[in-house]
Amino acid sequence: MSSMTRRSLLRRSVSLLAGASLARPYIANAAAKTAVVWWAQGFAQQEDIGFRQIVEGYQKASGNVIDYSIIPYAPLRQKIVSALTSEEVPDVFQNTPVEALALEAWKDQLVDLTDVVETQRSQYTDAALKFAYTYNGVEKRRAYYGAPYSLAGLVNHVWRPLVEKAGFKMDDVPKTWDNYYDFFKGLQKPLRAQGMRNVFGLGFTLSTTGNDSNNQFNYFLIANGGSDIVTKDGKLHLDDPKVREGVFRSIAYTTNAYKDGFIPSSATSWNDSDNNNAFHAKQIVMDIDGTISTEVAIIDNKQDYDDIVTMGLPLDNNSQPISNQVTANCGVIPKGAKNLEVAKDFLKYLIQPKVAGEYLKIGLGRNLPAMTSIVEDDPWWTADPHRKTYVEHCLLGPIEAEWFVYNPAYAEVRNQHVWGTAWADIIQNGMTPQEAGEKAFKWVEAIFAKYPIEWA
Repeated sequence: MSSMTRRSLLRRSVSLLAGASLARPYIANAAAKTAVVWWAQGFAQQEDIGFRQIVEGYQKASGNVIDYSIIPYAPLRQKIVSALTSEEVPDVFQNTPVEALALEAWKDQLVDLTDVVETQRSQYTDAALKFAYTYNGVEKRRAYYGAPYSLAGLVNHVWRPLVEKAGFKMDDVPKTWDNYYDFFKGLQKPLRAQGMRNVFGLGFTLSTTGNDSNNQFNYFLIANGGSDIVTKDGKLHLDDPKVREGVFRSIAYTTNAYKDGFIPSSATSWNDSDNNNAFHAKQIVMDIDGTISTEVAIIDNKQDYDDIVTMGLPLDNNSQPISNQVTANCGVIPKGAKNLEVAKDFLKYLIQPKVAGEYLKIGLGRNLPAMTSIVEDDPWWTADPHRKTYVEHCLLGPIEAEWFVYNPAYAEVRNQHVWGTAWADIIQNGMTPQEAGEKAFKWVEAIFAKYPIEWA
């Protein structure tokens, strides 16, 4: 992306709006109607620009009005909870955080969007469809309660100059899981010997807030053989020896790395932006993080942007490839929405491949499309090395949906940060990985007992 500046991107976004506005809405209105939409503020400014232009395109094409608010992530979540409690709801909002889709559908708080999803069903990845198809605990059935427009997964972000300063090349990075992360631990000593006294080899997030810590634990669990913790029938399998061992290994590796001094002490309180900030400050050599927000945040700094290497996941410790677990951003409609017709029409517009694709491109590709055809039909998605890796590993490669799509109980496990608490029990309370794991198992079992699935 050497020739693309923020200014050129903003100029280009004007032409994208013209193209997006050609996609027609699904209803024709004799008179303008208004829908209220709450949307999460993007990590990059361009994401907000893209959303505003989607709104403008829809309004121009339909004659309807979208009364929208772009709200920072945490306040938006609080606003949504308050609205659902008071039943004074907007017409459309996002699944913020991602697991909220499963929890709100379970409580029968969302409108069935099957008719919206069906307009693009053949285009969606299997993982996107599974993500949106969640269980209603009141009606005892599954339905599409979200309209997916993007996917996100985790990749590794590495400072190539720091690898080289330590005396190695990127080709020296091992291919298997523990060896891969052990390699970066090994860079810390030679870098500190050269005067980088505050540098750390690893950037793992070990907090009990945000999405990053939840996602990171899930990836380690998959890599350590625990992918069957929740199966497609919605059942929990904490009695499976592979799952139990996977949990113990996952919490042991990360906490041992922390206690051995390879992770900044502040990582136990990082939110979803703090690891990015530590990486940009070159406080950490590498980070495992969702999306390519790390890269796009400094896209105007060409030297640093080009010095980052975006890498896919290593193989597991048995040299087998790992499926990337992905989450989806969805538009949802709460029950009680006053303008259901316009709300559904807006989502049908948003999820059209041309519209969703251009929206995500304006946002610099930080999030991936929920449809492979979008990247297959547009070379822009693989023209940049960061995007190319992200696309190959988190969209075109083997991917799978998060476990809470099979049982919303796991959404509450995320919400309560059960595994982050296990880390804290080891780091702060002196528990062994086995003790912290057993405590977490009891907590998870108690949560699952509250979510009986009658049909899966």
